Amino acid sequence: MSTSANDLIQLRKRIDALDEKILSLFSERAGIAIDVAVAKRAQGETGSFYRPEREADVLRHVIDKNEGPLKDSDVTHLFRALMSACLSAEAPLNVAFLGPEGTYSHAAALKHFGYAININPLSSIDDVFREVEAGAANFGVVPIENSTEGVISNTLDNFIDSPLKVCGEVSLRIHHHLLSKAGSLQAIKRVYSHQQSLAQCRRWLTANLPHVEQVNVSSNAEAARRAAEDGTAAAIAGEQAGELYELTSLVSSIEDDPNNTTRFLVIGGIKTQATGEDKTSIMVSSRNQAGALYELLGPLARHKVSMSKIESRPSHGGLWEYVFFLDLDGHVSEPAIAEVMEEISQQAVMLKLLGSYPKSVLDL
Repeated sequence: MSTSANDLIQLRKRIDALDEKILSLFSERAGIAIDVAVAKRAQGETGSFYRPEREADVLRHVIDKNEGPLKDSDVTHLFRALMSACLSAEAPLNVAFLGPEGTYSHAAALKHFGYAININPLSSIDDVFREVEAGAANFGVVPIENSTEGVISNTLDNFIDSPLKVCGEVSLRIHHHLLSKAGSLQAIKRVYSHQQSLAQCRRWLTANLPHVEQVNVSSNAEAARRAAEDGTAAAIAGEQAGELYELTSLVSSIEDDPNNTTRFLVIGGIKTQATGEDKTSIMVSSRNQAGALYELLGPLARHKVSMSKIESRPSHGGLWEYVFFLDLDGHVSEPAIAEVMEEISQQAVMLKLLGSYPKSVLDL
């Protein structure tokens, strides 16, 4: 046997030995997680044992300790899967999202919670809120904004009346693929996709399929399902939808903006503790008078609190009345945020805390 062949055998033996150690450590960690669940139940805790701030701390810690050669994104993926499996050993999570399976909301749910969850795909964002409010799902995942097409107004509107809190956020890089059973672009007669995806691929469609019918459907997963039934059709959807419906990618990454990203919110009934890297989302309504919004935002400057987002939506209270949604850097338990909230409440007609939650650990 040659020296190189013998070296390869020895390297594989080392890998096998390490795999056994890793498996043993996995089992030990899962056992401790079960002990934690027992201790929590003994203290009277019930329901979900998921804690967003704890998972965010773990992921940031492993990124800080990562010395390569694995990328930070690979390390977080591995640890997310490990934590998901351990949490499932304690008590499996039921997670609702805008379905069907294969949507980007589905992908965001798996990115945030891992694969060891019970998935609950629903037909609308309204249904996701209702399912979590009713307790039929522990958490929901809903889109809030896209870097190309802007805010998802239906999600904001649901927060006006919902008692749910924002418990976390997920940023997902959106890669649109042209998926089909057809063998070439020339065979395509129609393209199915959600209206947002059609808009995000507008320039590519105009340049490459200018005369092909564009059909708006309820989701990209539904588009993939239809394309799977029609050999002359294609769908604009993600890789997961292509795998689910056994479609071939004719062209990959056809989105007009290579940095196209959608931000999702995790909604639930729990309050999240501070991690040191947090956001606070609030909803506020101002008086209908000149300078009212300026006065509401004044406390942010005085207390040096950064605002990363502001959106307005019509209120449910009356014609031409609006509510504003703000994202602030920091946690409501921090003095600066607490003081800002107090001062805004003195000026506002209505102030509602939507939640303080960990920032997305990795944006993409």
